[in-house]
Formats: sequence, C-alpha cells, structure tokens
Amino acid sequence: MKKFAVVAAMATALLGSTSVFAADLEVTHWWTSAGEAAAVAEFARVFEEETGNHWVDSALAGSGTGANPVIISRIIGGDPMGATQMNTGRDAEELIQAGLIRDLTPIADELGVKDFYVDASLLDPCTYDGKIYCFPVNIHSWDWLWLSTKAYEKIGQPVPKDWNEYVASWPALQEAGILPFGLATGWPFSGIPGVLMAGIGGSDLVLAINRDKDAEAVRGPEFRKVAEALDSLRQVVSPETMVPTFGDVGTQLLEGTAAGNIHGDWLQADLQVAGGVPGEDYECLPALGLGDQLSGGGDSFYFPVLPEGTDQAVIDAQTALAKTVISPEAQLAFNLKKGSMPIRTDIDLSGANACMKKALTFLDKGLLPSGDFALSSDTQQQLQDLNTEFLDDDSITVDDYIERYASIIESAD
Repeated sequence: MKKFAVVAAMATALLGSTSVFAADLEVTHWWTSAGEAAAVAEFARVFEEETGNHWVDSALAGSGTGANPVIISRIIGGDPMGATQMNTGRDAEELIQAGLIRDLTPIADELGVKDFYVDASLLDPCTYDGKIYCFPVNIHSWDWLWLSTKAYEKIGQPVPKDWNEYVASWPALQEAGILPFGLATGWPFSGIPGVLMAGIGGSDLVLAINRDKDAEAVRGPEFRKVAEALDSLRQVVSPETMVPTFGDVGTQLLEGTAAGNIHGDWLQADLQVAGGVPGEDYECLPALGLGDQLSGGGDSFYFPVLPEGTDQAVIDAQTALAKTVISPEAQLAFNLKKGSMPIRTDIDLSGANACMKKALTFLDKGLLPSGDFALSSDTQQQLQDLNTEFLDDDSITVDDYIERYASIIESAD
C-alpha cells in the first residue's frame, strides 16, 4: 500500500498538447445527482480544456442497475459510445471476453499507472489475461454511517461515536418524532448488508464470503450478528417513510428529520452541494465507527472498440480521455467534488474535507474486496433481490435470510 504524497503534478505532461483534430466523444455514465453531476463536469472540463476535444454527455438514470443494461446492449448491438463509466468490478467481463472493449495496456505502460495507483489491486478487476481494459478513477466505499447533528440536538444527546451508540439512540429519536434511519427507495438498501458485514462481522468475514465464497461462514455466528442487525434496521423503516433518492436522504439529515443513514461516500458530494459541513451539520463514521478497514469499490472508465471506419480523430479522443481521467488535475478536481478518494499518490489533498481525510487514514491497511470486485453480476443481482425481499417482507425470518444467502454464495462464481 502506498501513501499519498502532498505534491501537485502538472497535468499537461500527462495529457500532451491540445489536439489539432478535435472530435466529439460521447460519454455515458449514471452520475445524475447534484453532487455527481458537479463531479463529472470536472472531467468534461479538463478533457475539453486540455485536449480540444468535445465531451458529449449522455447521462443515464438508474445507477448501475438501470444504466448497465443500456450500456451493455448498445455495445453488443454495434452502437458503442466513445467511453463509458461503470463500476470497478466484473460487470464488463463478458464484453471484454467478446473483444468489445479496447485494450488499454499500451496507455497503461506509457503512463506507468502501476507506479502511481494508491493500491495496485484496484487494477485487478480491470485485468483479463494480463491486459488492462479499464482505468479506475476513484476509490468509493459503502462503509459509512452518516449522522445528523441537528437530530441529536433536538433530543439533547451527543452525536453517536459508533453503530452501537446509534442503535441505542433509536427509542429517543422515535419518541421525538425523528426517523432513526432515512432510506431511499430502490438500490440504496442493497449496499447496507455489506457495510454491516464489514463493521459488525469484521474483515475476516468479508474475505471469507466475498473472496473465498465460503457458505459456511454465512451460516456462522458472526454473520448471524449481521443478519440480526439488518433485521433490527428493517423494523425502523417503512415504505411510507422512504424518499425517492439518496440525495433526499441527505436533505433529511441536514434538516434533522432523519438521524442517520448508511450509504457510500458519494453521499457527501450531495451534502456539500446542499451546503452541509462535516463536523458541524453532519458526522461521518467510516466502518460504522467499529472497524479498521473499508471495502474498496468505485468507478472505472471503459472504452468500447469502435466500428471499422471510425474517424481516427475519435479514436485519438478516446486515448486522450483515457489519459485525462487519471491525470493529476482531473483526479483532484473530480474526487474533491465526488466525495471519493483519488487513485493517485502524487496529488495535494490538503483541500480534502474531514470525511475524506478520515478515509485516507484507512488505506494503509488495504481495501476489503467489495461485492462488485469479487462477485459476478448475476450473484450480485441475486443478493440484491434477497435483500430487497427481506426488507419488504417481515415474514422472512433471520434464519431464512441466512440460509438463502448461504445458498447464493455456494453457487457463486
């Protein structure tokens, strides 16, 4: 594991001079919340200013679950975009196997990416048969507990320091008419079990399940604690209290109408756009305030193989964008607004907010493999379906949940 240096590098050396032959390059992504939109605009800005090409923005709704099928179908159907953002993981595995994703190894070798990535393992999900097919652009982690300062002021209690103190505060919050846990509909619940598994179950449990596919670990006592915590959580949320998006949950936290939320660090981008200040308006607890490691995931850029006869200027623009998204200037500008940790070791992070600085202290111990990294898309979908069903149906017992989870891991690839 490498440490971040506080040295600002010049982006122009990486990107090269502005191209005389500018091209339009369509870029698909699912960054549509206020904070995400502000962040991706930084990539577009640096790309256009430094290369002279034009970023054609094609934002897709629905995060990975809704956008991935659109992205994949376009590539398979012969109508590829110039570049696309997807989760760092196995979502593009079949596209790579089919020869539909551009090999970035020559660019990686030219730039020496393995020398400046903060954790070389981030490139593992991008590597197939020894070649690199995507560039991770950030380190995101789901493993955060977000707490509302205003909510705890209302009940006259200090903001909790960890998950256990937070759970103990639920009765007082309910008595005051404050939602203990804010939750958005749809996919945001899918990340919560993994956060509980890392924070409550511990690093060894995450490795046994996500990396080793050990179904007996699911049936063991540590995972039972996780399932019981998830059961307790579903008792304090209900469909009528859910809001449309995770950004709406951020508003609840700032208003003090909800006391807490488990969500990835991209939530702080929306909190920042809304004027929230960590340590004043909200608190952020990595690993639920219990653990000493974070699961590592994030976003990567993939570059589809373009149809025969495509103008060389467009292919050159692909190359320029691949270099741009991991350049020092773009990495700093993007990640400070996205709420994620940058992948480079050689940029000045003195402007990072309190939450990012907390996250950086966890990197020395390495990253735990998230489900995106270690599990196929099919397995991820099965687990998401189970988690959603468990949330919606109180008749599914903890024992049922554990056994069904174990069955999915037994057959995971």
